[in-house]
Amino acid sequence: MGRDIGPKDKQSRRIGEKLFLKGARDLSAKSAIVKRAYPPGIHGPKSIGRKLTEYGRQLMAKQKIKKMYRLRERQFSNYYQAATKIKGDVSSNLLKLLENRFDNTVYRLGFADSRDQARQLVGHAHFMINGKKVKTPSYQMKLQDKITIRQKSQNNGYFKEVLKQVSGKDVPSWLEFDPQSRIALVVDSPAVKDLNLGADITMTIEFYSR
Repeated sequence: MGRDIGPKDKQSRRIGEKLFLKGARDLSAKSAIVKRAYPPGIHGPKSIGRKLTEYGRQLMAKQKIKKMYRLRERQFSNYYQAATKIKGDVSSNLLKLLENRFDNTVYRLGFADSRDQARQLVGHAHFMINGKKVKTPSYQMKLQDKITIRQKSQNNGYFKEVLKQVSGKDVPSWLEFDPQSRIALVVDSPAVKDLNLGADITMTIEFYSR
């Protein structure tokens, strides 16, 4: 698949903000955008402070959200088209569709440090939904869906450590995780107001509706 596989540090620097594509590293002083807070390339330092046009701001907002959720342009555009066909606010609909992705849910539950890692774990069939193995990262989670880690995977060193970490970790309001049963549950629709994306979803909608 034609996914954006360029260096993650450069992607964050191009947007001008941390996109948390490298998990815990992005929280440290080792993050490339901390060391070099300007776009990549020989002309990068000269572009600091350059004013963007309205179209440029819309494009940047769209690119930021697309990269955060690790999607190709066609995928992201398809989500926008789907959001316009759902009753209600298009921006809220779009964010809900993105948040309800299986790989994103795995990431939000703390089973992975990044969405890329979450996608890989899903693709390797480490999880089950309602007792059935699901390997599709784009699967749309539904109310009352139950996520479990496959028994075989729970004996894996990685998941043993992860289960210790997530036991005391807060999860988004629309999700629940019981450390005793090791079952995660979708209890509500994603609360858009609680999402702190740091990107203007309205400008993203404006970009596609031009």
